[in-house]
Amino acid sequence: MKKLILILFILSLQIVNAKENTILFLGDSLTEGLGVNKEEAYPHLVQNLIKTKLKKEFNIINGGVSGSTTSDALSRLKWYLKRKPNIVFVALGANDGLRGLNLTQSKQNLEEIINHALKAKAKVLLAGMLIPPNYGPEYSKEFEKMYLEIKEKYNLQFMPFLLKDVAGVQELNQADGIHPNAKGHKVMANEVFKFLKEEL
Repeated sequence: MKKLILILFILSLQIVNAKENTILFLGDSLTEGLGVNKEEAYPHLVQNLIKTKLKKEFNIINGGVSGSTTSDALSRLKWYLKRKPNIVFVALGANDGLRGLNLTQSKQNLEEIINHALKAKAKVLLAGMLIPPNYGPEYSKEFEKMYLEIKEKYNLQFMPFLLKDVAGVQELNQADGIHPNAKGHKVMANEVFKFLKEEL
């Protein structure tokens, strides 16, 4: 019993005394790195770029979960906020769009996520997504507009498209044509790093 209490105490200290510089990547399978090794997913590669190019040490939390939508990410965020991240990189919404979910609700979900992160004194960065035109031009436009409106409302630094230079490029994606392969994650990491470095 005493040993269990000691272990819990040590774990609580680790949460409270988490590294000062911490970035939480809150996303879905694109962030998790579905189909590639954990070390090949873009959040881990961004950590390496920060270390080699900026000579800074950052603790990276990969909060990506395959299949995640905007509706189920808030509970995950609340848990990760215990580690007091300096920056929360929100990369959600792709699955909402692919499932044709109600975008009014998706927008509310994203705003709730952002508000929780801001209340925790974290800097919020937003990554946008685009969906294929076969979902209809109106829905596609509303989907893109959702991110722009949130960016303006909260005055957020905004990366318009997480899959820039990767989406639709066969050699950078897995067989499903949706999830980046290891080469694709390298491209993503470089773009995310370029976006992030001014905030570090």
